[in-house]
Amino acid sequence: MTEGARGTGRRQATRHRQTKESDVLVELDLDGGPVEVSTGLPFFDHMLHQLGRHGGLGLVVRARGDLEVDAHHSVEDTGITLGEALRAALGDKAGVRRFASVAVPLDEALVEVALDLSGRPYLHYEVALPPDATPLGAPGFEAQLAEEFWRALVTAAGVTLHVTLRRGRNTHHIVEASFKAVARALRDAVRVEGADIPSTKGVL
Repeated sequence: MTEGARGTGRRQATRHRQTKESDVLVELDLDGGPVEVSTGLPFFDHMLHQLGRHGGLGLVVRARGDLEVDAHHSVEDTGITLGEALRAALGDKAGVRRFASVAVPLDEALVEVALDLSGRPYLHYEVALPPDATPLGAPGFEAQLAEEFWRALVTAAGVTLHVTLRRGRNTHHIVEASFKAVARALRDAVRVEGADIPSTKGVL
């Protein structure tokens, strides 16, 4: 895949990260395409599908990790790799909308997200999980790993992201609403609506 948007027509990037704990491949197209995900964690796969589908992304994720130890390595390294691909696909960010915010409900859960393609990594994650939350899927995905995923992604991508749970009781609903909300905000933020870099600095 080509990297960066200007002059190529599509904004695409491929990133591969391999460590002693995981092996992750991400192919990202900001302008759409198929969504194919396989991480060995069915619930995480479901969330990444939500991110791709509701974000209007072409997204391929292939991840293998030491799940017999813990899911943390696979989830965090997927976030890092996806963040690196996002940064590369955005290129110089010329013409993008940059800012976006949205509130997304899923039954009783309501999650608000604000996002800025700022070039400055920052995560505010205010999501209180139910005290009786149990791992989702099998092998299990601990709901608190969602925060680790977003932190890894924003750090690698250079994105400012605020995720706030307004209400919710069901762990599945809370996590899924957060992924859908980030997806919709990202879809708006990467939209090209001009030609200039949206910053008084002239760079993002």
